[in-house]
Amino acid sequence: MSKDTEIDMEEVKLNEVDQEKQPMTGDGPSPVGETNGSVKLKVPDDDVTFTGLSKEELMKVAGTPGWVRTRWVLLVLFWLGWIGMLAGAIVIIVQAPRCKPIPEMNWWNEGPLYQIPDLEAFSGGMKGLEAKLDQLTQIKVKGLVLGPLHTVQADYVETLNLKKINPLVGSDEDFEAVLTKAHKKSISVILDLTPNYKGSDPWFTGSNEVVEKLIDAAEHWINLGVDGIKLSALNIASGFADWPKLRAAVQGNRTEDAKKRALMGVVAGIPALQVSQLVNVSGVDLVVPDLLSTNVDGVERIKAVDTLHSQQSSVGWGVGASKPEPLSKVATTPDLRHLYQLLLFTLPGTPVFTYGDEIGLLPVNGTESPMMIWDTDAESPNLDEAAKANRTERSTLRSWFKSLSELRGKERSLLHGDYYPLNSSTSSLAFLRVWDQSERYITVVNWGAKPSKLKLTLPPTEGVILPETAKVKMSRDDNLAEGSSVSLDMISLGPEKAVILQFPFTG
Repeated sequence: MSKDTEIDMEEVKLNEVDQEKQPMTGDGPSPVGETNGSVKLKVPDDDVTFTGLSKEELMKVAGTPGWVRTRWVLLVLFWLGWIGMLAGAIVIIVQAPRCKPIPEMNWWNEGPLYQIPDLEAFSGGMKGLEAKLDQLTQIKVKGLVLGPLHTVQADYVETLNLKKINPLVGSDEDFEAVLTKAHKKSISVILDLTPNYKGSDPWFTGSNEVVEKLIDAAEHWINLGVDGIKLSALNIASGFADWPKLRAAVQGNRTEDAKKRALMGVVAGIPALQVSQLVNVSGVDLVVPDLLSTNVDGVERIKAVDTLHSQQSSVGWGVGASKPEPLSKVATTPDLRHLYQLLLFTLPGTPVFTYGDEIGLLPVNGTESPMMIWDTDAESPNLDEAAKANRTERSTLRSWFKSLSELRGKERSLLHGDYYPLNSSTSSLAFLRVWDQSERYITVVNWGAKPSKLKLTLPPTEGVILPETAKVKMSRDDNLAEGSSVSLDMISLGPEKAVILQFPFTG
């Protein structure tokens, strides 16, 4: 091969190599920016649509034996499942424990009644009372028991005017303003119309003239908007010949829609059995005895409660209720004031307090009423240490009162629940409050000067089973911290201490 031929062959090889290095495209020259060795292929977009089976094809398939069997199996399974769920729901409803019907509750059963026998000492008169209603709402007061407010000279029946308010207290317009504001705050107002409240005989020996005046006055005040009438010495008043007329004047023709007007009676110095009989024969809505004041023995107190608990919607409990006096006259120490507040709020019936009981207002000597103190939330930097300690004590007791009032208002067991005595001694007692499937509560109090140990038991015949332990809900004993668990087999309570225990419904 000649030299020229070899050169031509090498050029051909180089040309082939150069062609391999050129970019591969579909047609024509490469686009600007394309790199060597890249290949771009355009794939046409083909529209693919799934049409499924036609109607004729579906009808052919649907009629085949396999599909017919499948449809019947699914239909049977559906109805069997539906019937099974229905049967299960019926079994659950039948086997579930039935709720106990709520007993009839009236406004005087819902919360504490607050007695103000002396408006001047409480708030400086009627206008001052109107300004203090907000503070009474804070401690969940449901009813005020005012007065007596009428004019009368002690033991002089000719001076009796049951329709005239003592001008030293306020005017009729002031009283109407109190009624209006109280009702806006869901506080009812009861007016004490005990005729001879300043004298020796509250009924002036029960003359017909007095009873007629009382009937006329009751109609007057009820028409003005008063929610109830209070009378002292109910055991005497209910024996008057015109007693049915007096009841009719207060209670009227009651309907389900109208708010009921309450007839409240106070009795003193009679045993629990006689109180129970008086509830039945007198027809009053609420009887307030003085059994807690006259009976200081725990065994006697629990017997009194045993007698009256079935009539709890018509029984009120108070200390000094027959002649309104501060709770601190009986409860002479801070611990005892806490104890009696707890006891009154948890007994089966309506708690009745006198103004100042929420702060431990101390009584004064003689017949004068103690002046109410309104400094529990005020800040006074100029007070000495003793005054600061007293104010702190009042504030603490008021908070305790408020907590008890709130607890009773929301817990059915305390509001209208069944009552079971658990234990009692000369200086202590314990009882259980239960309502249907609600939380259950045990009250244990010891007003003695020494510690007390109580074994809390309940006979199986009662139908309620006590658990082994319960939780401390509220306590004044440092050894029984709130939220802790305590054994019911034997509970130790310090002197002048009180505690509420709680345990759930377990079926």
